[in-house]
Amino acid sequence: QVQLVESGGGLVQPGGSLRLSCAASGSIFSLNVMGWYRQGPGKTRELVATIISTSTTNYADSVLGRFTISRDNAKNTVYLQMNSLMPEDTAVYYCYYYDSRMNEYWGQGTQVTVSA
Repeated sequence: QVQLVESGGGLVQPGGSLRLSCAASGSIFSLNVMGWYRQGPGKTRELVATIISTSTTNYADSVLGRFTISRDNAKNTVYLQMNSLMPEDTAVYYCYYYDSRMNEYWGQGTQVTVSA
């Protein structure tokens, strides 16, 4: 089992920034993918960004250039720095973990609201 604990969500004005964190604990395999998905009101869950333990990253086109994903392997923690936030970024953001044993886990989600 792997537990994912997210933090850092909240309310921010358009153009503002937030930083999300997700700490993983439990039976973590060294080769894994961690990342973030989001689900906006009335929308399906979508990829935001992922990062492999080798530090290779992948971003959704909608966040490219505004969001940066990073990780600290020593702390088993992944971060999402979100800049130039827009109202359409409003969503519940979910932390994601997947490893080469094909284990997949999701966090509980953290709300991000972008509004004036």
